Amino acid sequence: MAKDVYLQPNAPDPVLNSEFVLSLVRRYVGDAQNVTGVDESGGEARVYLVDDQIVVKTQRPHRLRPRTSLAKEVLFLQQLAEHTEVAVPRVLGYGKEGSVEYTIMTRIAGVPMGNVAIEGEGRERALFALGRTLRRIHRIPQQAFQSDGTFPVRHTFEDVRADFRETFDSLIERLQKTNVPWNLPVSPEKLAERAMDSLPVTDERVALHSNPGPTHSFIDPQTGMFLGLIDFGDAYISHPAWDLWRWNRVADRQAVLAGYTSEYAVPRDFLATWRIVMLVADMAAIAYQREDAPLATADVQELINYLV
Repeated sequence: MAKDVYLQPNAPDPVLNSEFVLSLVRRYVGDAQNVTGVDESGGEARVYLVDDQIVVKTQRPHRLRPRTSLAKEVLFLQQLAEHTEVAVPRVLGYGKEGSVEYTIMTRIAGVPMGNVAIEGEGRERALFALGRTLRRIHRIPQQAFQSDGTFPVRHTFEDVRADFRETFDSLIERLQKTNVPWNLPVSPEKLAERAMDSLPVTDERVALHSNPGPTHSFIDPQTGMFLGLIDFGDAYISHPAWDLWRWNRVADRQAVLAGYTSEYAVPRDFLATWRIVMLVADMAAIAYQREDAPLATADVQELINYLV
């Protein structure tokens, strides 16, 4: 996929004063009282917490990039607002005040799943619920996303195929530059070719969250219960399997897939594409020498059996 280009990397990035933040919130929530926190952990956005319940999200000027859009996130969340079974923030307001673009929304309780050491059945249940949530998101009417103009769209199968090709080429380049050990009987180049040859032609396209991984999936830190999904600002339209690749451990991805298929069947071609997306995730784990690289290598060996 296209590399990020930041449009104004030298722009100042001041933290907004509390009075200004509260003036924005009170346009929509009249009794807002205090700014109770500032979260700068997001790459492209800064979040101000008001009364521990309301989120004010602003675009960080020096991190402005073409694929990130607060307006796009607002549209996505507004489309999801009619679906109460989908746990996502609810938009309270959106606008621009001078150079400040902002969204005001409800806060999802809990903490990012990546911040909590959760294993076993609790982890499986949380990921199952995430997969079920993603499937519900993918099933909502798509016309608003297609016609909006802010969502990058992979219009044709060749567009989808090009994304796979570019991703494989990038991973192969990484493996070559870093001399990462490749303990498999098929070279990365041959494996990528076999995957591309196995990619089924399909017209499945949906609006994707794009990164429903450990940072954006929130759980109750005590019980492990899945509480919701945040940050739709990088959304785009492509094959739905791309929304399932952020979990690299084999058991994790199986739990997400189980949740994804628990309420509604998927086409046979979906699973074939999903396997190739999982191959991408495994190759990324190996290429970047993550701790799950040994498990990823074993998984690649299994996935090879499904390729032509």
